[in-house]
Amino acid sequence: MIPARTSVPRAASRAGKALAAATLVGLALGLSGCAPEPEPEPKPTPAETTTPTAPAPTTAKPTPKPTTPPAPPAFDKQARSIDDPASIWVVTDKLRPLAPKEYEPADLRMPQGFVNTNGQPLRDEAATAVEGFLGAAAQNGLNVQIISAYRPYGMQVELYNSYIARDGQAAADTYSARPGFSEHQTGLVVDLDDGSGCALSECFGGTAAGKWLAEHAAEHGFIIRYPQGKQEVTGFIPEPWHFRYVGKELAAEMKRTGVVTLEEFFGLPAAPGYAD
Repeated sequence: MIPARTSVPRAASRAGKALAAATLVGLALGLSGCAPEPEPEPKPTPAETTTPTAPAPTTAKPTPKPTTPPAPPAFDKQARSIDDPASIWVVTDKLRPLAPKEYEPADLRMPQGFVNTNGQPLRDEAATAVEGFLGAAAQNGLNVQIISAYRPYGMQVELYNSYIARDGQAAADTYSARPGFSEHQTGLVVDLDDGSGCALSECFGGTAAGKWLAEHAAEHGFIIRYPQGKQEVTGFIPEPWHFRYVGKELAAEMKRTGVVTLEEFFGLPAAPGYAD
């Protein structure tokens, strides 16, 4: 028996035909390489565009040159008088008498706090300086005393004449100044001793006190006025006990330069003997 022919609805038949046609079109496009182009990406706006900034060039700093400290100003040798007996720089020797010869300081006082065997004063500035000088010595275990300081003109007359009577004038002139030529008359000088038995003797320079005082004198404004080996310049034998106050500036400059006499420092003539 022959089955009856199935009947397909027309709408379904038309839909199948349309799908088949679309499939064929898609295959054709794929095979021809004509796929639809992708949409282009949007370009950035000017505000969104960033330009890389080049790093700023670096300038190497020059290596600083070492600086030389400025030289200290030259010492002024004209700052004080070396002729005025009231000046702490006054220079008196066998060719340079005090003017006037009877000069007497106006500001004498007694140094305080230390033995002063003759009870002789000093000018105020020198007295203050010697108090500090001997105070520093005491802090270093040295017992130093003053055995001579200011001597007025009349006292120097008596002292000098006594030396002539004892030793003769030629000998006296090697260790004692004539009246009017003495540094003691300025009130700026102290003779010092430590009780070791070398008072007013050259051996004082070899004692512990003598060595310490010589080393530290400039710190307090003093110099040894009549040093070893300078008799032909100063006119006097070495006196390591005889300390002359000249102020810290001059004392320091003399120590720095190694010039040990006032005559040589100020360019004065040597004074080995008196003019008359």
